Amino acid sequence: MGRHATGQVVEDRRLKSPTFALRFSAYGTRRYLTLGSKADGWDRARAERELAHIVADVERGLWRPAEAAPVAAAPRECPTFHEYATEWFERQKLEGGRRAGGLSPAGVADLEWRITYHLLPFFADMRLDEIRVEDVDRFRLSKVRERDEIDKAIAKGKPLMEDYTDPRTGRTWRRRRTALGAVSINKLIGTLSAILEVAVEHELVTRNTAHGRRRRLASVTPTRTFLDQASQISALLDAAGQLDENGQRRALLATLTFAGLRISEALALRWADVDLHRKTIRVRASKTDAGVRTVNIVAVLQHELREYKARVIGEADALVFATATGGEHSASNVRSRVLAKAVVLANEQLAKAGSELIPTSLTPHSLRRTFASILFAVGEPLPYAMSQLGHADTKMTLGVYARAMSRRDGEAERLRELVEGTVISAAKGSKADSEAGDERKTRAR
Repeated sequence: MGRHATGQVVEDRRLKSPTFALRFSAYGTRRYLTLGSKADGWDRARAERELAHIVADVERGLWRPAEAAPVAAAPRECPTFHEYATEWFERQKLEGGRRAGGLSPAGVADLEWRITYHLLPFFADMRLDEIRVEDVDRFRLSKVRERDEIDKAIAKGKPLMEDYTDPRTGRTWRRRRTALGAVSINKLIGTLSAILEVAVEHELVTRNTAHGRRRRLASVTPTRTFLDQASQISALLDAAGQLDENGQRRALLATLTFAGLRISEALALRWADVDLHRKTIRVRASKTDAGVRTVNIVAVLQHELREYKARVIGEADALVFATATGGEHSASNVRSRVLAKAVVLANEQLAKAGSELIPTSLTPHSLRRTFASILFAVGEPLPYAMSQLGHADTKMTLGVYARAMSRRDGEAERLRELVEGTVISAAKGSKADSEAGDERKTRAR
């Protein structure tokens, strides 16, 4: 039979208030348990009773030593928005995109523009848990005021300037500041919300303060501009031809109009991707998987590119639309120095002829939409149009088709004639008619 559990009360009188403890054996191990001081209500009689209870529990196998209190983990330090947004951006470059396969170069540049040029200047030094709903609203208001300030300066003929660095090339130049519309401002807040949403998942913050419709601006669906008149397209190409010496501007706008390339795709295009004999353009640099495609070259574009190539004698690995030093143009330069100027000259020509003017809000992407209307005019089915445009969703293509189909003024026939090479421009009509006639005869044989 085993030995009975035993123990004793220990009284420490070295302090002003005597302290009581127990010393006893339990399960083959000597134990020491501090009870408390006289000031805490402990005396020898109470300590003796506690000892008797513990000894009895040990003998019955009920007593268990008190577990050590768990050590509280040191609280995580909440990072600043700059620190966390930088990490989030790096993850997006590797894991973002439609299929989580990483962002395209255009996607990286767009996201960097949102974070670097807009979000960081406002939120950079704030900890994530310091960003309140009020701060998000103040950010939105600052962008609205900035927009109004820029619009007023432009109205007075004194545009505001800024130093801009292209995230892709690292080039820095001075450019005119442009105002952000409601859609762009909402995209900035959407990016902020996406960052904070991940921070909530990482338990760095308890709430996404940028989430919700009330954080956004009320926006009106913008009017999607494009050209659906042959006279406007011809005037625009003629005007572009007046702006340059080697025909590059005219050829670039013709490619955007008759091949439907995005501006980034056109500026990255190399002569090795252009097969004028087989009448194809291979688009390799696109922001989407569907955008990597082969575009068939229509007759009028074949003529434009053939004339342009004869002037520049482009090598296979050279950019089709290169700068004087062989580098890549920036999209902003194309908009401001090529398209905007060509629109002004074209409208002068159209005004003299009493024709409908080109919208001054025309952009390179407007010419991509123009290509969609041209495809309808020549009778191409929707699936083919989507493959040529690099669309995975029918929504945008159908939107342009619907507007083009609403016309009943014979414009579709004029666009068809333009594409087939019957009319390239007023200045080159006779030559175009001749070449188009020869081609039609060849097809007839």
